Amino acid sequence: MSAATIRAGAATAAAGPGEGGLTWRWLAAGVLALVAALLAGLAFGPAGIPPTALLGDLVAQLPLVHGQSRLSALESAVLWELRAPRVVLGALVGATLATAGGAYQAVFRNPLADPYLLGAAAGAGLGATIAIVYVGVVPLPIAAFLGATAAVGGAYLLGRSVGDGRNTATLILAGVAMAAFLTAVQTLVLQQDTENVRAIYSWLLGRLSTSGWREVLLVLPYAVFSIVVVLAHRRLLDVLRVGDDEATGLGVRVGRVRLLVIGAATLGTAAAVAVSGLIGFVGIVIPHAVRLLAGSSYRIVLPLSMLFGAAFLVVADVIARTALSPAELPIGVVTACIGAPFFVVVLRTAAGSAA
Repeated sequence: MSAATIRAGAATAAAGPGEGGLTWRWLAAGVLALVAALLAGLAFGPAGIPPTALLGDLVAQLPLVHGQSRLSALESAVLWELRAPRVVLGALVGATLATAGGAYQAVFRNPLADPYLLGAAAGAGLGATIAIVYVGVVPLPIAAFLGATAAVGGAYLLGRSVGDGRNTATLILAGVAMAAFLTAVQTLVLQQDTENVRAIYSWLLGRLSTSGWREVLLVLPYAVFSIVVVLAHRRLLDVLRVGDDEATGLGVRVGRVRLLVIGAATLGTAAAVAVSGLIGFVGIVIPHAVRLLAGSSYRIVLPLSMLFGAAFLVVADVIARTALSPAELPIGVVTACIGAPFFVVVLRTAAGSAA
């Protein structure tokens, strides 16, 4: 019997009864939710676009379809140059953060893990703060990306220096220590330049404002690479649920799998944070919701987290830009208002089950 067959059998056993794979019903639900969210994101905003005209324009854009758009020149510019890039960016960021959250929860076997676990948020925040205070806002995404990547790399090296790299608790504690240190440095930098506090906090609360398709093209390759790598390891992540020793006995290279998944999830998180700021709760809420509704196998959790995470953040962005129109709420505030009550319900449910 091949090692692949053994791993597949172990994954099925770890998944539990009734969780043999991703069902077409839930896959269809995820795709429909994403399509509905994308249409809502394109239709609703301060400049309203009639749904029939929107659908007609979308159909006219399809290849081999010879249709005529019913949108005015202004409406077409708003749709394709402002609103569409923002909606696509929201979908990419939501899918990346939700998939990364599910991956972290699998690797660390901790349902409270999220994409910012190893200090990515603190590193990105420090990088953005340094860019705004000392350099200017032009290289902000690059600075946030470098800060997040350096923070996670430092946390991983710190964890390895006091352990063998396989102890998940050591890595988590290293991430917490790194985040605390970087947050303290960020506070010190802020005290040196109070003029830019407003701009910094605006970024820290999360935003999806774009200048066109540039931000989408910036995050796209990293998001695709991150999601593909995580999904490619979803069966092995199910094997890890039985424990490191058992998984090693089945031929799984636990350290290699953990390093690849953490690296890919962190790379995607860093890229998402670089273009959107800090948007919390997506990586916790979406995998938990999928796990409660569709099953706990990561062959189910990860693909559905990608679809529902994209839909969730697009809808949250619609709320952010319409709730107080023409003013705009930070999207991080919207996700926190949705995620915090959900998190409380999850904690109460877990406490009740334990009792």
